[in-house]
Amino acid sequence: MCLAVVAQLKEIKENVAVADFGGLTQEIRLDLIEEPKVDDWVLVHTGFAIQRIDEKEALEMIKIMNEIAEINEAA
Repeated sequence: MCLAVVAQLKEIKENVAVADFGGLTQEIRLDLIEEPKVDDWVLVHTGFAIQRIDEKEALEMIKIMNEIAEINEAA
């Protein structure tokens, strides 16, 4: 099974971006995204942005992931 994580692009330099994963930042590759822009929301898998998503979808995914984390912490 593959898992992609939601991130927001904060800085872009050529085909590399600094992405914000809910407060944790990491460099990712942008080779698979056409015309990326700062503040775009993307799905990241193995260090590559694989798909651009809209903000509403990104925030919903983050909400669900946070709910799952809370359930796991309570267990």
